[in-house]
Amino acid sequence: MSSITLIGTGNMARTIGTLAVAGGNTVEVMGRDQSKADDLAKALGGGATTGKWGAVPAGDIVITALLYDGVVPVVAEYGDALAGKVIVDISNPFNATFDGLAHREETSIAQQVAKVAPASASVVKAFNTIFRNVLEKGRPNVFIAGDNARAKAGVAAFIESLGLRPLDVGGLKMAHWLEGVGLVTVGLAGNGVGHWDFALGVNEFAG
Repeated sequence: MSSITLIGTGNMARTIGTLAVAGGNTVEVMGRDQSKADDLAKALGGGATTGKWGAVPAGDIVITALLYDGVVPVVAEYGDALAGKVIVDISNPFNATFDGLAHREETSIAQQVAKVAPASASVVKAFNTIFRNVLEKGRPNVFIAGDNARAKAGVAAFIESLGLRPLDVGGLKMAHWLEGVGLVTVGLAGNGVGHWDFALGVNEFAG
């Protein structure tokens, strides 16, 4: 099983943390508000612990469960505390009208994280194409992107421990397109599908 640190105390941190504990993983919670971190760890149970904000995370895999505009600043703030860690960015940088990405270049939050993270850290994009309600009760595919094969293998093993199917889409530059897929899911929810109880995935057909 995996050793996980969640940076953040919001709904996605709670959902991923709940699945992680159920999957037998070791979970640590870090929050800028220590009382919220303590409350979330207690709610998760399963021996979940809390760490001090900015300290070296106990987990080998560090999931930044934060709004997109907070991810890069927090990784920069942690600095060398993230050396050697696998950093998982789950954010979606949507614009205010949810019909485009907040950044205007062919980049991603994950790629921006890689620029400020310690050189020994590895960055993986994951979970951003899945609505929280589906993650809570469904078994969706989880698309992942990253440049380090070992880091992706570790994240894939963690995803499998949650009872979910990891699907590798390639290098970290593909994180830009995964953010676009996140945008497509919102468009489908508001239009062709008409609700939020679905996830995009892959069906394989025998030749």
